[in-house]
Amino acid sequence: MKKTGAWLVVNALEQLPISHTFGVPGVHNTEIYDELNKSEKITPILVTHEGGGAFMADAVSRTSDNIGTLVIVPAAGVTHALSGIGEAFLDGIPMLIISGGIRTDVNKSYQLHEWDMHSVLRGITKKTYKIKSHEEIMSSVFEAYHIAISGNPGPVFIEIPANIQLFKREVSEIVSYEKTESKPAIVESQINEAIHIISESKKVGLFLGWGAKEATAISIQIAERLNAPVSTTLQGYSVFPGDHPLFTGMGFGSASVPASENAFKNVDCLIAVGTRFAELPTGSYSARVPENLIHIDIDENVFDKNYKSKLAIQGDAKDVLAHMLTALIKNNVEKIDPHLVSSIAKDRQAYYKEWSDHKFDRVNPYHFFRSLRSNLENDAITVVDDGNHTFLTVELFQNLKSKHFISPTDFNCMGYCVPAAIGAKFVNPNKQVIGIVGDGAFLMTGLELLTAKRNNLGIVIFVFHDGELSQISQGQEIPYNRKTATQLGEFKLEGIADAVGATYLAIENDTQIDQIISAALKEAKADRIVLVDVHIDYEKRTRFTKGVVKSVLGNFPLSDKVRFIGRAIKRKILG
Repeated sequence: MKKTGAWLVVNALEQLPISHTFGVPGVHNTEIYDELNKSEKITPILVTHEGGGAFMADAVSRTSDNIGTLVIVPAAGVTHALSGIGEAFLDGIPMLIISGGIRTDVNKSYQLHEWDMHSVLRGITKKTYKIKSHEEIMSSVFEAYHIAISGNPGPVFIEIPANIQLFKREVSEIVSYEKTESKPAIVESQINEAIHIISESKKVGLFLGWGAKEATAISIQIAERLNAPVSTTLQGYSVFPGDHPLFTGMGFGSASVPASENAFKNVDCLIAVGTRFAELPTGSYSARVPENLIHIDIDENVFDKNYKSKLAIQGDAKDVLAHMLTALIKNNVEKIDPHLVSSIAKDRQAYYKEWSDHKFDRVNPYHFFRSLRSNLENDAITVVDDGNHTFLTVELFQNLKSKHFISPTDFNCMGYCVPAAIGAKFVNPNKQVIGIVGDGAFLMTGLELLTAKRNNLGIVIFVFHDGELSQISQGQEIPYNRKTATQLGEFKLEGIADAVGATYLAIENDTQIDQIISAALKEAKADRIVLVDVHIDYEKRTRFTKGVVKSVLGNFPLSDKVRFIGRAIKRKILG
């Protein structure tokens, strides 16, 4: 039978868990878009910028069982999308990237968009494909999908030349997708060794990353059985319910909130699951990890990179923890700490009170997050960006369900929030979706709200508006006593809201918080996009900011440390 390459690729995509594609049509992919237009299963979404499309695809994968998928033009479309692809790669998020390509059936050079995309993409994808014939399209798509979701997930790129898309050629069969699963086998001797280490320890702690996102229920059972405090990474902030009495917060060192720092002080056995001990959750590697470290991860390459493990177990987090729980019960292993829950609660409330009592000139972050939590439904999806607001959120806001809080993490890319909130809403149409973003990050991708407006998506974007790149300006202010290139200048969010057809609301002080948040969520429920201008006060530093600045400075060589401290003191005195 004769089929076009475009028909074959769309037929393959329709067999996979894909509901939307994101991208911009161009001369090298119009045939694919024409086939997508006929699809009864997949809706192609026009974005304002391929970078926004990549963030949307990322959020689709994080908040649903679908895989986020791009359909983009070669060259410029690829370079525009690189930030979102890079975020997915470093954060371990599956993504399919389908790109057009220059014609391979003509003997001509300097074609439009002629560029070796693969040499660039090899560094931020798990694999790249360049299709050479109609016959290999469907099998390549299926293989790419399997690679994207397997092991440590990530993006996979497929280039399909325009001529192969356009023209009909003979294919021997229409391939059907067959699901295959390959997980590392659980080694019982390792489980037994873990139980021995736990049994011999006085106090156990759990440190959970994004890799534990499907293991929430089992993690709760293990934590309760062992009376273990639980902290998470930034990316994994949602994997353990924020209102659980054993949950302490993000991280467990001096850059974490007091509930975490204090609860983990005497932990002599740490069970770390689905985490790479990266820079952010460890407070620039200042967190103390005990000798008895049991490290569980699907990717064997993460073991012993930053902290030496006593026992490394490669495997799917849910499977390994299920075996561990069974062994704990079988061996009657449990821990008792009658004071842990009350001390966590006491530290948490004291920290909240510290924020509540602080005198702010503008909106108090604690009062904002307290009101936001009380107004949101339990299964609301919260999307943040990269910035000061990110760490305020994880210190002052409780997330209740796994995969319902997402953020850019290891690639740490500004501009993530607005498009990611849109992507999350596409695949969670019946859930509240809200974004919290700094004004600097909003300016990068805020016009992507046109995509939300065009598709009648009801989302609320809270813009923490202070006129600075505040996380960096605070980082400059402490050691330098000056701010360089971090002042945004004045701009009117109301004008942007009007331009994209959003409802504009503003919170100028604490007395308006409850009313405006309630009104914004009501507007979104009626399928309207809402832009809330939050006149936030960043005067009080987060524990994360203070802890990281101290940690980074502490790791400087002595002579440079003295120089930096001396310069800061001199500038403070002289102004």
